[in-house]
Amino acid sequence: MNAFDSTDFSKRLERELIDGYDEEFELEIEDRIGHLGDLSASAPDSDAERIARQHYFKELFRLQAELVKLQDWIAATKQKVVVLFEGRDSAGKGGAIKRITQRLNPRVCRVVALPAPSDRERTQWYFQRYVPHLPAAGEMVLFDRSWYNRAGVERVMNFCGEDDVEEFFRSVPEFERMLVRSGIRLIKYWFSITDDEQHVRFLSRIHDPMKQWKLSPMDLESRRRWELYTKAKEDMIDRTHIAEARWWVVPGNDKKAARLNCIHHLLSQLDYHAIEHPPIDLPPRERHPDYVRSPVPPEMEVPSVY
Repeated sequence: MNAFDSTDFSKRLERELIDGYDEEFELEIEDRIGHLGDLSASAPDSDAERIARQHYFKELFRLQAELVKLQDWIAATKQKVVVLFEGRDSAGKGGAIKRITQRLNPRVCRVVALPAPSDRERTQWYFQRYVPHLPAAGEMVLFDRSWYNRAGVERVMNFCGEDDVEEFFRSVPEFERMLVRSGIRLIKYWFSITDDEQHVRFLSRIHDPMKQWKLSPMDLESRRRWELYTKAKEDMIDRTHIAEARWWVVPGNDKKAARLNCIHHLLSQLDYHAIEHPPIDLPPRERHPDYVRSPVPPEMEVPSVY
């Protein structure tokens, strides 16, 4: 941070924590636009900020309704969609993925977040462990980090040699072209944040006990190697930005705007349409005079603490 202003910094850190509470609050909100006026209870004092938050929720719910239409179209027309989410630690990938999947059927839209490769996987063809997670017809798969780990964390942390990186750069364009030829629609997002913004988000995680688990020793080391990551990212995008699977950069300093912009753009990339469904009639429950519901034994019942 070049010109350090403690007051401004404190406000930013406070706003970051409030955004974190909003993230949890979102999951509990009734999906009815008319109730959005109640959101002001935990809002900052500024009317402009309160209005901005209300606008965010309205747009989020509207876009999530479109995602449901997209999901129905993918299932009905047997599409195969892969979306890659890449970016620095705390750039907002996970938050965007959470908002995309929040109201979708996990049988249609699923998330893949692979751990570090096992000893056995390290001996395999590099792309081999990703292939089983690719979609079948009627599925959309979101990769929370992907095969681009080789061009990023593995390269910067010296988990692989430069020969491995060069082989990756030779192979990945052909691998992705092969996926596209097979009928998979491949969309790649890079979430971009500034040095200053990552600093604030890391401090927010340090000071929030419910988010400290998000900070690993690897994350802290990546913070130290910011410039190396920048060079690796620029090289990666330059060498893997192909016509069949181009990169899209999501400006991420404003995390709420980043989520909305990413979802809006994702929807624009697929020529979906609403699928007509037959009306649903709830059948009457059959009733029999000899039916008696057995009582639950008290020792099996969860205590009514609340």
